[in-house]
Amino acid sequence: MATGGDWRITFRPDIPSPARIYDYLLGGKDNYPADREAAQEVLAAAPDARTFAVQNRAFLRRAVRYLAADAGIRQFIDIGTGLPTEGNVHDIAQEAAPGTRVVCIDNDPVVLAHGRAMLHGVADTAIIEQDLRRPGGILADGEVCKLIDFDEPVGLLVVAILHFIADEDDPASLIGQLLDGLAPGSYVALSHATVDSRPESVKAERVYDRATAKAYARTRDQVQAMVAGLELVDPGLVWAPQWRPDPGTAPDEDPGRSHVYAVVARKPAPRSQD
Repeated sequence: MATGGDWRITFRPDIPSPARIYDYLLGGKDNYPADREAAQEVLAAAPDARTFAVQNRAFLRRAVRYLAADAGIRQFIDIGTGLPTEGNVHDIAQEAAPGTRVVCIDNDPVVLAHGRAMLHGVADTAIIEQDLRRPGGILADGEVCKLIDFDEPVGLLVVAILHFIADEDDPASLIGQLLDGLAPGSYVALSHATVDSRPESVKAERVYDRATAKAYARTRDQVQAMVAGLELVDPGLVWAPQWRPDPGTAPDEDPGRSHVYAVVARKPAPRSQD
């Protein structure tokens, strides 16, 4: 995990990074030999890992498009934004609704360096260094507060990040703390790695033991608990390829090979006291 300060000091290309492993699985070029070696080990343990990366990214794009175009969301907080690739959150959101504001959050020094270069001069966007495990720091960050109006609904994106949060850090509680600071009518879009459909691929988790963040695949019930009390957007918690596929897309005959659950949920208004 990045610890802040000069990225040239915190940057360790010899230690695999989840963001750079993911970039490699997507066919990107912002990765190093240690990342590529780790990615090959992941693929050996879970041959569908590239499917995971592709389907997870596709879910993110569909979820952002839905929130901006259909749900009327005009501001997003994207936690664990990852390395830039085709169809970034701000591109999709601002194409659907010009003027939409986007704050990207990460703690990987390479992600931050690339993101700052990409977003330089881009209106209504920012990328900041914060950590999901410190939700109070995110909500109080000066850059976040400049762009996000906490009196209006927000689209909270926690896509492919919660499986790098340990049980002792209580992922469901972290989401709850973030949503507590957001207006009713806000949404959370969430995806999470699992081995429910391929138990043997649990060995891929161990590759991340030597990376900058360990991985924790979880069951459907565990992921469901992370959105307890929220209003699930149809079709609910499903395999990523099944979440509102693009029109004309043929049904995936084996959606479980994506290894990733996906859900979008809405924070309800408080119940009346009378």
